[in-house]
Amino acid sequence: MLTVAVLALDGVIPFDLSTPLDAFGRTRLPDGRPGYQVRVCVPRHEVDAGHFTLRAEWGLDALADADTIVLPGAADPTAALEDDVRKALIAAAEQGTRIASICTGAFPFAATGLLDGLRVTTHWIAAAQLAAAHPSLTVDPDVLYVDNGQFLTSAGAAAGLDLCLHMIRRDYGSAVAADTARLSVMPLEREGGQAQFIVHDHTPAPRGATFEPLLGWLQENLGRNLTLDDIAAHARTSKRTLIRRFREQTGVTPMQWLHRARVRQAQHLLESTDHSVERIGAQVGFGSATTFRDRFKKTVGVSPQMYRRSFA
Repeated sequence: MLTVAVLALDGVIPFDLSTPLDAFGRTRLPDGRPGYQVRVCVPRHEVDAGHFTLRAEWGLDALADADTIVLPGAADPTAALEDDVRKALIAAAEQGTRIASICTGAFPFAATGLLDGLRVTTHWIAAAQLAAAHPSLTVDPDVLYVDNGQFLTSAGAAAGLDLCLHMIRRDYGSAVAADTARLSVMPLEREGGQAQFIVHDHTPAPRGATFEPLLGWLQENLGRNLTLDDIAAHARTSKRTLIRRFREQTGVTPMQWLHRARVRQAQHLLESTDHSVERIGAQVGFGSATTFRDRFKKTVGVSPQMYRRSFA
């Protein structure tokens, strides 16, 4: 039996806390034995969980012999990580312990330095904040979860369940994971690369970024067939400098930002108009309906038609 330690810090989001408890707690092996012993660990006697105070049997010392540590989301992702928590997580990582985060649990995870240089994700609404706070990370706001082997990160609570099922599949195989998914009334088919359903009004750029005027210009010119040369000329900088500074401020390249902005505008049009898919694709700047469909599905995870049926 493997051991999962769910580390509850002050401000822990109850739903994010319950996600790994539910997933790993429901896991049964083919002979009926539980697959995991699940422990809720706290850094002190009591933890503030918003509507209630949480007490747990295990402390930070229980992280030392855990096979997996899960960091649930926190209501205040900017809260400083306590030194004893940081040391306990780093010590566990040095022993090879697998560590995963759900939603804004990526913030205390990143504060340990263990994610430096890695591609990660978090809830899309906090992605720009995470990228600004930890510029050494490559923050991808468009996926459900990212598996770096020992270290894994996921988006919101529902994506956290996807990540838990993914780890169960890694540990015990697809049959056990599928059985757990059925018990959780959850499909097993959502892979990590599927996109988060991002609200189209939000763009992955921090407020006050020096490129904010450029982002506004790009948003106003989505229908044009812009090239990297066009964007660099408007920004009055070289392409190399543009790409470097743009990535520092947004976490993506100018063309990636442009494609995502086009898809978000297409989402809005699919929700609010009855325009044809072909017309919407042309309106937001894709050269052909085929290109639009391919890019939309790659970014959102479903076709434009399926998206419209779900959200119109």
